Amino acid sequence: MNLKICHLYPDLLDLYGDRGNILTLASRCRWRGIEPDIQQASLGEDLDFMSMDILFIGGGSDREQGLLVQDLMRREDELRKAIENGLVVLAICGGYQMLGKYYQMANGERIDGLGILDVWTIAGTKRLIGNVVVELNPTILEVDSQRLKTLVGFENHSGKTHLGEEVSPLGKVVFGNGNNGEDSGEGVRYLNVFGTYLHGPLLPKNPHLADLLLELALKRRGIDTLLLNLDDRLEELAHKVMVKRLLKQA
Repeated sequence: MNLKICHLYPDLLDLYGDRGNILTLASRCRWRGIEPDIQQASLGEDLDFMSMDILFIGGGSDREQGLLVQDLMRREDELRKAIENGLVVLAICGGYQMLGKYYQMANGERIDGLGILDVWTIAGTKRLIGNVVVELNPTILEVDSQRLKTLVGFENHSGKTHLGEEVSPLGKVVFGNGNNGEDSGEGVRYLNVFGTYLHGPLLPKNPHLADLLLELALKRRGIDTLLLNLDDRLEELAHKVMVKRLLKQA
């Protein structure tokens, strides 16, 4: 069995170790006897979104985001169809913003997004930066009693993202800023699309989220089975230590 994982624009969107998310997905596949088929694609390259199992889009600067949105606009219909068909997507920071309706820069200029997610982003006057702890929404992330119920990561963004009625946040910020530093929400989920501002990279610090992405990808393939449990004691201990340390500061 294999899973096709696409890293989109790895040469342009790779802030704060975002590539570690691909490494984590690949490792957690191999440890279970699943062969990861890693594809890298950049500007102008042919893509078949429907054939992918997981699509990853990392974070980048405003300039890069403007260039990449133009490239993605050519494939917006194909990407939208794949997402409606259950394609699993993890989008970080700039990648998250590009899937929304628009990004309004500080000078008032708008960069149109793909409009796949009912979110929009407006540049703020200060950067939202630092470590983050998010209390997961169990109804969205299907968290069971055996899984961690928080996300940890690092944020560094000036854009403030707001969610519309068609989507829900990944969870509630208990330390840090999240989507906009105002409504206590962080990230978004729509179907099997997960958007977030958490770098660090995200998945090594949150193996339960990595496994959720893998489970959803397998389910889309028609393989409705639980993943083999891995020995995540060290990862979970590191996660809990970070949560405890940050909440103590709060």
